[in-house]
Amino acid sequence: MIRIDHKIIEFTKKSYIRGTGFTEKTRLLSSLIQMLAGLAERKGAMLLFCMILAFLSGCADTNKTVKIDLQRDQRAFQIAVLPMENLSGTAAPLREIRGAIIEGLKVRGMHVLQDDALERFMAKHRIRYTGGLDKFTAKEFKDEINCQGVLITSLELYNEMNPPKIALTSRLVSTGDNPGILWIDGVGLAGDDSPGILELGLIKDFKALQKKALNRLLDSLGRSLTSQKEGKELVVKRKFGPKISFRSPVIEGKRKYTVAVIPFFNRSDRKYGAEIMSLHFVRHLKEFEEFDVIEPGVVRQQFLTLRIIMDEGVSLADAEVIFAMLDVDLVVTGQVLDYQDYQGSFGKPKVDFTAEVIERKSREVVWSSTSYNQGDDGVLFFDWGRVNTAHAMASQMVRSIGKMMAK
Repeated sequence: MIRIDHKIIEFTKKSYIRGTGFTEKTRLLSSLIQMLAGLAERKGAMLLFCMILAFLSGCADTNKTVKIDLQRDQRAFQIAVLPMENLSGTAAPLREIRGAIIEGLKVRGMHVLQDDALERFMAKHRIRYTGGLDKFTAKEFKDEINCQGVLITSLELYNEMNPPKIALTSRLVSTGDNPGILWIDGVGLAGDDSPGILELGLIKDFKALQKKALNRLLDSLGRSLTSQKEGKELVVKRKFGPKISFRSPVIEGKRKYTVAVIPFFNRSDRKYGAEIMSLHFVRHLKEFEEFDVIEPGVVRQQFLTLRIIMDEGVSLADAEVIFAMLDVDLVVTGQVLDYQDYQGSFGKPKVDFTAEVIERKSREVVWSSTSYNQGDDGVLFFDWGRVNTAHAMASQMVRSIGKMMAK
């Protein structure tokens, strides 16, 4: 169930608002919440709370993403590269990897905000969280330092042991009043993904593997910023499909849905397993034209602003508040039961999770599924078809769900 701290009026004093750019809507929200604090124990207070949030969401046009012409001159499109988010659970040279990303962007002709300007901006606005972009920060990026995009990169796996492994997810988010995801992609590689004959394709040097992974990501970003279309077909092998699934006829085909991926619940031993799985769903639902996925930083901002805590899952009553707060059509959540990578040459990754989607109008669970796979599923001989990272496997599993939902 959701608990709401009725002293949330104090949020206006918190540093993540950063004390700048207060709008009339923010002041109105503060006043209304203060009124609700006194009504919290009375019958009907929650209903009134939801109605006001819905009203404010509609006024703010939160989910109408600002459309930016990415095919214009790349030099006019300035990108701020945030410090990397480390979801690997291990120590990693984040500065070095970020430096390689910046160098790769410059080589591809992209205009990157200077580090000293970014550091001053982050210090001024007390920005500590770099895994997402909220509305307030996005507006300041645009108004104060004229950045059109913010590149957010999360490191999921970092393992230098032979054969090395690396996994990253990166996305470009627009700035201004309504930040939206302009591009998102991910990569998970192992040195023994394609050993070939006599192991001539085996990659033993971690730097070489890292360079391959970053080139794949940055080439994808480069294509999205030009007139080049990737045109890749979203093919998923049957073995990666959910083992159990339910799809309600309430989900209509050929319709655009606004989607919020809210935090998953981590029941696995993998640190940050919930955050990693949420990113997979954001990435792969974004691949389909039927879904407009809200920037995770905006979702996080709303949860922090209203001090929402989810203990054991999302009930339909909880969904009322979330729908009103985010003004979306679908809410996606679930549980991560297992998310394992392995070290060395022997072992296999394992991924096990459930997913649930609630629809706003019907207040029904319109999608429910259970998925689990191991890296050697369907492999008969010579390791053909073997998957060596949990990232690569989870990517296929979540894409399969998106494809089934969008059909």
